[in-house]
Amino acid sequence: MCRLLGVKRNGFYRYLNAQQQPKPDNDKREEIIEWMVKIAESSDYSYGSRRMKKALNALGYPVGRRYTRRLMKEVNIQVRYKKKYKVTTNSNHKQPIFDNVLKRQFDVTAPNLAYVQDITYIWTQEGWLYLAVVIDLYSRRVVGWSMGSRMKAKLVCDALTMAIWQRRPKAGLIVHSDRGSQYASKQYRQQLKANKFIGSMSRKGDCWDNAVVESFFGTLKQELVHWKHYQTRHEAQQDILRYITTFYNPVRLHSFLNYKSPNQYESDNNQLKKRCCLTGLVNLP
Repeated sequence: MCRLLGVKRNGFYRYLNAQQQPKPDNDKREEIIEWMVKIAESSDYSYGSRRMKKALNALGYPVGRRYTRRLMKEVNIQVRYKKKYKVTTNSNHKQPIFDNVLKRQFDVTAPNLAYVQDITYIWTQEGWLYLAVVIDLYSRRVVGWSMGSRMKAKLVCDALTMAIWQRRPKAGLIVHSDRGSQYASKQYRQQLKANKFIGSMSRKGDCWDNAVVESFFGTLKQELVHWKHYQTRHEAQQDILRYITTFYNPVRLHSFLNYKSPNQYESDNNQLKKRCCLTGLVNLP
């Protein structure tokens, strides 16, 4: 019969299977939609039509993938895909770079001796928000930051300006970064020169040379950003500002600091130094 009618055999059997598959009535259809919404929410909208069909079949609803896809589209269930990785370091430039002065010496004995800095990105419905931070290696405290919609030299210069305003570091401060074009820019190099700071840069392609700031970005995203769906850049800015100023610096316990917060670590050590100075003055003849 297939040869006489010019029909492919597998197409004929597929037609028979479709006819034999029970079609859900309206009540059953509403049940399926209700379950689809629950499955989508519980999976954090990571299930496509293939996995959604499998889940519905396991619940006793013998639906096919095409029907599942049609219902998902009808009730506007969309899959949340992983955000595209965006590279923030552009080391393919002809601008001058600094030697690696820091050389992974992350254990610093006093404040304002060595800063590390970098740029990361946060996705919002308006587009990327770029965050530049400056961290004092002594206490792992975030001492400067800047956020904006463009990844220009001004972003990193503003973060360093904030750190200078807050900490008043002296000449000779080591300021370490990667080889990004922002940190190799004329504007940034002039800022270092004006303050008599020593520039330092990681080796090409070696993220471990800037591991402290990379660790901070990982903590920020794991504890805050990855759990949020920011609608605007302003919303993300306010949330990150709150995280740094009310949680990370004053509250969050840091394993490197013997489970003290950066602020507490600095405060305790300042009190210790004051006591030592007072003791020395008392013992003077």
